[in-house]
Amino acid sequence: MDRNQFLYPHIPYRGAVAPEHPEVLLFDANLQEFAQRVSFISNLETGGKLSPEEAYIQVRELWKQLKQSSKDLGIAQKPDSR
Repeated sequence: MDRNQFLYPHIPYRGAVAPEHPEVLLFDANLQEFAQRVSFISNLETGGKLSPEEAYIQVRELWKQLKQSSKDLGIAQKPDSR
């Protein structure tokens, strides 16, 4: 296993994907990257390498990017109002 695979593991998507919806796979990859980067930021903050404020700013920016990704891919939808 090389260093990149160790640091940035990618687990294959295990759900059913309809051929007409490849965006599900793209969003899954984006979500995995988000989770990995939030983990790194959290560990850096816990270890004193990042201030809590800087960690918050970085995680907030990553969240905005993930949210935009879901909108761009057509994944984001308004929840049903019940």
